[in-house]
Amino acid sequence: MDYRGKIALITGASSGIGYVTALAFARRGSIVIGVARREENLKKLIDECRQHSPASWYIAGDLGEQAVAEKVVGDVVARHGRLDVLVNNAAISKHKQIYHTSAEEADHVMRVNFMSCVWTTFAAIPHLLRLGGGTIVNISSFASKVSPPRESLYAASKAAMNSFTEGLWLDLKGSNIHVALVIPGAIDTEIWLKEDEPVAYNGKKHPPTIVTDAIFDAIDKRIFEVTVPKRDPQLILARLLRLFAPSVLRAGMHRFEPVPADVLEHARERAAQGKKLGER
Repeated sequence: MDYRGKIALITGASSGIGYVTALAFARRGSIVIGVARREENLKKLIDECRQHSPASWYIAGDLGEQAVAEKVVGDVVARHGRLDVLVNNAAISKHKQIYHTSAEEADHVMRVNFMSCVWTTFAAIPHLLRLGGGTIVNISSFASKVSPPRESLYAASKAAMNSFTEGLWLDLKGSNIHVALVIPGAIDTEIWLKEDEPVAYNGKKHPPTIVTDAIFDAIDKRIFEVTVPKRDPQLILARLLRLFAPSVLRAGMHRFEPVPADVLEHARERAAQGKKLGER
């Protein structure tokens, strides 16, 4: 693709994968619209983008709200008359004992990680059809393939994105709207510093640029699914165990980060008191 002059909407652009990806589009000459909640970070991003693409701009807002997600797409098309690339990257993490997690938290995770993607995609499709085509790239996680301990909600939100994206590819076949799914492993972003509870994983974390490279691969080569890093032994082993020895995989994951006895005991005490999950 010749990216010069293309209109690229990047969600979750205030840090990490979204930030690096937005800059990469700008360096290729695209007009970048970065979306996230943290306006100060977005200002810094767009200042950098404008060194390569002066017409780039940002929208600060919470994509976990349907009206905001739909308005973002509408504002982009109203300003530029078109949308060429939508990268759904907005997400929040949730690493937390299920006993400590509320139904409200579950709703929030699903809204930001999955429904925001649905809302922006639904808003974008009519414009892409009108213009004769375009690209939608959804950024998932390897947690969607192998659920880590304490991340059932996060994994579920990304697994929903996977199924949605696969079905969307089938539904849009013949429309000239290319749909792609990028599935990163452990990526070195600030998300690791925002977890509700300590994380047991202390292995290698890869730079966000490998995800950005995968996004451009998916667009340029019309690939549906890309997992990165492509040849990571841990990801390969986990996927093989998931296919051929799922009980072994689950046992290994449990041993990796078991539920502490005191956590379970306190959960039983709260249950005996008639408290809901997540209620102290």
